[in-house]
Amino acid sequence: MITGSVKEMTFHQSEKVEEADIETKEVKYLYNNRGEWWFCEANDPSKRFKLDEAILGEGRVFIKPNTVIDAMVFEEKIIGVELPVKVELKVTEAPPAVKGDTAKGGNKQVTLETGAVINAPLFINEGDVIRVNVTTKEYVERV
Repeated sequence: MITGSVKEMTFHQSEKVEEADIETKEVKYLYNNRGEWWFCEANDPSKRFKLDEAILGEGRVFIKPNTVIDAMVFEEKIIGVELPVKVELKVTEAPPAVKGDTAKGGNKQVTLETGAVINAPLFINEGDVIRVNVTTKEYVERV
């Protein structure tokens, strides 16, 4: 459970396996600095702790401060997080769309308020709020 590795094992039908006791608790994202991602308990901001980038996964670039997410806890240790499927983020940088510039598929790269860079349609401008799919890292719609 902790390493995330998959092992193939064969069991006899009379054997019993104990199920892992995984709990979830809400944590609030505070900030990140030099690869350290700081969180606190959702109800108690004085209880702060940091998580490694490996636990958060690649979707970490779409979380903004004060976002509450679910953490998976095994034996009092956080082993993973469940990020929301879709998030709404503001576009901070978007190059202007040039009329007739569809040679690149009608998309351009935009920078979001969290610093993430994704492809979005040409009609997206700076200051727009867009919905992004965290798992696929793709633009979904303008909000």
